[in-house]
Amino acid sequence: MVATSTASKIWTRETGLIEKRDLWTAMKRGFRGRCPRCGEGKLFRAFLKTADNCSVCGLDFTPHRADDLPAYLVIVIVGHIVVPTILWIETNYTTPVWISFAAYLPFTFVASLALLQPVKGAVVGLQWALRMHGFDDNPPDGIPPV
Repeated sequence: MVATSTASKIWTRETGLIEKRDLWTAMKRGFRGRCPRCGEGKLFRAFLKTADNCSVCGLDFTPHRADDLPAYLVIVIVGHIVVPTILWIETNYTTPVWISFAAYLPFTFVASLALLQPVKGAVVGLQWALRMHGFDDNPPDGIPPV
């Protein structure tokens, strides 16, 4: 049987002096493609490739794990815009099928591409603000880095 450590965390003045991270500010900065900490440096070096670190404050972006969440969020956002619009148009007007495809598909494609980078930036900002993955200055013991 393995004994677990029941060491209690000792709260001191220094433990309360950690950096304050505002969730909405970090997400807005990430949505704009900027560093979630300072809001000045670029978050992306290519369309969906995050930079290694911020050029202004030096924040390391490599621990982020956005994975597929931005794509799923974009599908939800664009779907909530496109589907009601298509239903409204198709129930109130009679449009030929070729016009429907010529309008709906390009709009869906362009809207998805336009939102993908801002949503990924907001997800990285969310992870930084909540100290998820490697964005915590003092990670808990016993958890290997990803």
